[in-house]
Amino acid sequence: MARRVRTWLPVVLVATLACATRWTPRTSEPSIVLQWPYQPNRAKVTYVRSLMGFSRQKGSGAALKSVVFGSDAKSADLFALPVAVATGADGRMAVADLGLRCVHLYIPQASRYIRLAGTKEEPLLSPVAVAFDDALRLYAADSAGRLYAYSPDGRLLRVQRSVGTQALQRPTGLAYSPAKKVLYVVDTLANQIHALDPDGNLVFSFGSRGQEPGQFNFPTHIFRSGSGELYVTDALNFRIDIFDESGKPLGSFGHHGDGSGDMAMPKGLAVDRDGAIYVADSLFDNVQLFDRQGQFLLTVGRRGTEPGELWLPSGVFINDNDELYVCDTYNGRIQVFRITERYANGA
Repeated sequence: MARRVRTWLPVVLVATLACATRWTPRTSEPSIVLQWPYQPNRAKVTYVRSLMGFSRQKGSGAALKSVVFGSDAKSADLFALPVAVATGADGRMAVADLGLRCVHLYIPQASRYIRLAGTKEEPLLSPVAVAFDDALRLYAADSAGRLYAYSPDGRLLRVQRSVGTQALQRPTGLAYSPAKKVLYVVDTLANQIHALDPDGNLVFSFGSRGQEPGQFNFPTHIFRSGSGELYVTDALNFRIDIFDESGKPLGSFGHHGDGSGDMAMPKGLAVDRDGAIYVADSLFDNVQLFDRQGQFLLTVGRRGTEPGELWLPSGVFINDNDELYVCDTYNGRIQVFRITERYANGA
């Protein structure tokens, strides 16, 4: 009898811990109101909070774990170098962490956290982008030449090294179209964007090397607006290119420079429901806002470590609740802002 108890007790405890473990975002909120433009102007963007990672909630599960295994002072999974973020329709969040070589997946409805790092045979080496589709499947781009697809519960579905007959060279930006049911994958070294169906099959590609409309010079990030337009960071052309969902060029704006409205090292970008375009610039350590015609509107942030300040920002995302997420990469956090006032007319 005693032997049976000793045999089954660890199993019961592990099962209890697995069921009882609940996770919560690790956040920091400001003590003062931060807004852009500054007061007394009416705010377009207001700072809400910073997200540094995820931690176990204190409760019976945590207490039992402490008794069985000893205390764990490092229970929080903190970000190291967050470079991309995306949210799903149910509020779930994925964060590509280049420093930890993983994707952090948080599902708030279940208070569940999963660290995705690929497999032993196919480890994530350089995760740089994440995206959810309308079935809550998660896609992660590894710039080492692989695309990962995960089920809604975090199970690895496939690792993809090619599209059609073409090998992925450096997949970077990701965006999903619920209208066309395709995932757009930016291949920086190929100067192309591929559209894939949910099974990873190539539907079409567009782009080539150059400076003409429809051409790229090392594209990196991509965002699909609510109106169905694709916005692409054309990094070494120092511009933002705009396409329809079939890859037809619709225009571009931007040029190299060191002043307000110029681009020095453009990274992530996003578009709000009013058509304002948000572009993170890692060299300026800020996010610049433009209207649909590319006219400069506003700067958010400056170099620093305080709330509302940035250090080498990269990925940008806007969710359906008008929240702006900015990967403050070298500060090891994601800053969240509320888009509070119509500021640009997207028409």
